[in-house]
Amino acid sequence: MNKPNRYWSVVPAAGVGSRMGAAKPKQYLSLHGKTVIEHTLLRLATHPLVSGVVVAISSDDQHWQQLDLSAYSNIQSAEGGKERCHSVLNGLQLLSTIADQDDWVLVHDAARPCIHHDDISQMINALADHPVGGLLGLPVADTMKRTNPEADVLQTVSRDNLWRALTPQMFRLGQLHHALQSALDDHFLVTDEASAIEHIGLKPRMVEGRADNIKITRPDDLSLAEMYMAQQEKNQ
Repeated sequence: MNKPNRYWSVVPAAGVGSRMGAAKPKQYLSLHGKTVIEHTLLRLATHPLVSGVVVAISSDDQHWQQLDLSAYSNIQSAEGGKERCHSVLNGLQLLSTIADQDDWVLVHDAARPCIHHDDISQMINALADHPVGGLLGLPVADTMKRTNPEADVLQTVSRDNLWRALTPQMFRLGQLHHALQSALDDHFLVTDEASAIEHIGLKPRMVEGRADNIKITRPDDLSLAEMYMAQQEKNQ
């Protein structure tokens, strides 16, 4: 008899978010009554299928200890790394002490606080029996242009089968650890987990997600996230 799938989450949160131009990392900015990262972690930690969350925090982070997450015993912290991939690897290593190598891990951006439980459930349902795993995404709707470094348009690119990659990105713990380590060993600095999985020759599956799963990158994104959260609460 096969054992049931188990699901965990890793949240890399060691970045500084320089494009926000704020006095503190963007994950600690105020949003809808909490910090950005609190919203993100609670959305993950309260999902009924997520057994636990590991958040990777920079060793010189002065803000993490000021948060009160004591009511959520399934949230743990690991030391962050220089790049996203290093932080995720550290989170996976901590998870390896409590999880099995074939457990699923959902890696999610700290700056995506609007992630909806419906998206998490849809992703788990779509990928639970998939041999590789996959990620949330959105089909590209806009006309796509390729330019040179001076921003002169070189060509219009067909948007057929083009997707915007979102998070969570969900893969087996052992396979994801192997893929990330292989990418580092090959000096291939990946910007998301799916790229590492692709690097070892596998094909992740895209799962269409909600458009309100935005990443906070610039100041205007905070007001947009505030609006989305208000809408989500109204529709609960």
